[in-house]
Amino acid sequence: MAPISTSREEFDEIPTVVGIFSAFGLVFTVSLFAWICCQRKSSKPSKTPPYKFVHVLKGVDIYPESLNSKKKFGADEKNEVKNKSAVPKNSLHLDLEKRDLNGNFPKTNLKAGSPSDLESVTPKLSSDGGKDVVSPDSLKSSTSLTSDEKQEKLGTLFLSLEYNFEKKAFVVNIKEARGLPAMDDQSMTSDPYIKMMILPEKKHKVKTRVLRKTLDPAFDETFTFYGIPYTQIQELALHFTVLSFDRFSRDDVIGEVLIPLSGIELTNGEMLMNREITKRNVRKSSGRGELLISLCYQSTTNTLTVVVLKARHLPKSDVSGLSDPYVKVNLYHAKKRISKKKTHVKKCTPNAVFNELFVFDIPCEGLEEISVEFLVLDSERGSQNEVIGRLVLGAAAEGASGEHWKEICDYPRRQIAKWHVLCDG
Repeated sequence: MAPISTSREEFDEIPTVVGIFSAFGLVFTVSLFAWICCQRKSSKPSKTPPYKFVHVLKGVDIYPESLNSKKKFGADEKNEVKNKSAVPKNSLHLDLEKRDLNGNFPKTNLKAGSPSDLESVTPKLSSDGGKDVVSPDSLKSSTSLTSDEKQEKLGTLFLSLEYNFEKKAFVVNIKEARGLPAMDDQSMTSDPYIKMMILPEKKHKVKTRVLRKTLDPAFDETFTFYGIPYTQIQELALHFTVLSFDRFSRDDVIGEVLIPLSGIELTNGEMLMNREITKRNVRKSSGRGELLISLCYQSTTNTLTVVVLKARHLPKSDVSGLSDPYVKVNLYHAKKRISKKKTHVKKCTPNAVFNELFVFDIPCEGLEEISVEFLVLDSERGSQNEVIGRLVLGAAAEGASGEHWKEICDYPRRQIAKWHVLCDG
């Protein structure tokens, strides 16, 4: 029997074949594992991520607080039923499972003040006495309003206050607002958001996100202010302004809430509270103040020199204190604005001294179609500046404004200064 001879080349081919089969096996295994993972991932229901908004404003660190077990998103129906049955007495329970993308609670359109409207949001006392859950007294009282009071009703703001002694932080949670009036006449709804600041310093200013098309916005946003000693809390006050966002013009002010912190004890943990939203403290009818303006028309160079000298008796911008005024000057030709200037901001004063000069080139001969608008505004960092008062000088102006304009036309190259009363903006 002849011996079997194996060449050296055949032995060299065996590792190559084994390597090829091993590579194919590895690719198949990885592909199978990836396919199984994708199938498992697709079979799982998508959950809403438990996120909150992070605010950082003017060097004040404002962090979102951790969500507790009652506010976790994506809980199953069994846990939801258990949580509802375990709501403590006089507590504010927010069912976050039923929110839409804006964070609002879906609810049917009910008439304001009807008892069923309150039942859809807050738990009620069961007829068999088995439940011990009672809605807030302030909500019960709102069901007995007369028709005149309903028109003046601006809604209710729900919030909670807490002081973290370990971190020396003051925590404010804006939970929700209910029963807001409709600021949009066409859609009969609002786009509400809330601005908050700590008085009297007016340093810490924050605001919530805008929730679209709702009269019962659920914000549930927590603001934590670090570096405020507990001994100073009693000297502070919280000012909330409820507004409705307007894309094409100035945002509408719905109302305000002022909460002095004197007498409020935060040593026992979180304190829940609700306050009625009141009409904003509008400036008194005595006037919006006065503005001293000097004008000079140079007929040779066809220029108009405007000097904003002083302002006096400017009203308070809001409950927070004095205004931070500045003046915006707009030049119009045939009702079309062709130039604009503005002065510097004067801090915290009702009697501002500006002494700022502006020179405008007139595009036509004479001042018949020229007018100058003065807007006195209150400077607010991080928000839209509010108009304190307005003044228009021109040929069509009446009273003292018309007389001042007539004088600079009759006496060119002469600087003429006069006080003018500001009107509503």
